[in-house]
Amino acid sequence: MSAAKRTIIHVDMDAFFAAVEVRDNPRLAGKPLIIGALPHERGVVSTCSYEARKYGVRSAMSIKEAYRRCPHGIYMHGSYQKYSEASRQIKEIWADYTDVLDVASIDEGYLDVTHSAHLFGGATEIGRDLKARTLAKVGLTCSVGVGYSIMSAKIASEEKKPDGFFVITDANALCDLIIDRNVRVISGVGVQTAAVLEKSGISTVRDILANPTRVQELLGSYGASIVRLAEGIDERQLLTPPKSRSLGKEHTFQHDIVDFEHLRDALRLIAKKLSHKIRMKGLFSRTVTVKVTFANMKQITRSKSGKYVSTTREIFQVASELLDKVERRPVRLVGISLSGFETDPMEQMDMFEAPDLKREALDKLLLGLQHKYGLDKIATGREVLAQRHGGE
Repeated sequence: MSAAKRTIIHVDMDAFFAAVEVRDNPRLAGKPLIIGALPHERGVVSTCSYEARKYGVRSAMSIKEAYRRCPHGIYMHGSYQKYSEASRQIKEIWADYTDVLDVASIDEGYLDVTHSAHLFGGATEIGRDLKARTLAKVGLTCSVGVGYSIMSAKIASEEKKPDGFFVITDANALCDLIIDRNVRVISGVGVQTAAVLEKSGISTVRDILANPTRVQELLGSYGASIVRLAEGIDERQLLTPPKSRSLGKEHTFQHDIVDFEHLRDALRLIAKKLSHKIRMKGLFSRTVTVKVTFANMKQITRSKSGKYVSTTREIFQVASELLDKVERRPVRLVGISLSGFETDPMEQMDMFEAPDLKREALDKLLLGLQHKYGLDKIATGREVLAQRHGGE
């Protein structure tokens, strides 16, 4: 099994603060809107609409200068509580596709979908879905870039702003795109670094590639990094929390349960939710553990390690076998935990067992529908029966 091709998505909201204000007051649409402070106050521009940018107004510009350039603009203070709520809704959408997230700011973030893209039809489908869902749920547009690295995704998102979508597939495509652009297109190259390079006649990406030794002489190890980025080599990783060693879910019943088929229904629904979580992370679990708490509060666990599992059917099958080993007594709580995670386990491939391609296709289809319409809205016939029995 070959390793998945690294895929990063960068999402950047379009004129975020201004867009929220226009969303909530459509009469502001099409007008030069400047958010930060009023013309007579001291302050800077937090953001502005694209109409204001046509007059040279930019973020971090003094309000006094913004007013000089655009005296007929609409100036207002920011509603940061409102922006924070919109940001929260946006990030909830991002988390539906992966838990490998790097939130760069209130209106910008990176998603590593290397191990989850195939679950949604590919990174391109995720990018377009992100745009559609953000508009439908939050009422805002965003620009999305799909790339093979952090820098390529960032550049891609800026390529068609506003409300843009662009894909950069590999290092050659990136170099072809930026070869004659200013050195500041390279991640981390700011005004001062660009000025140092400019003094040596290095002003474009082409110049960097033509003079790699000179760049390193000027900037040392930092220069070496710039050269690699100019070549399209970017191995930086997103800043994400460490992997948990286990993942579990439990259900406590209102009344003690003596019918073990009822317990099996609960396990089926728990397996469904755990499967959704680990498949979103591109993980497979080698160990399944069933936890049971009896009416007298005595607790036992039963575990099985073997073939890697990830689907609801696979997890439930192991959990059901483990439940058969539990003594028949009134039960207060039942749960499942998964551990022994891998992202690309060769052991899951059985050379003597043909893969069930129809089953795999169905599993992927169900996961995509659950993501789109909600985990509890899409269910198999057996899961529906389990829900009716009050399993969870």
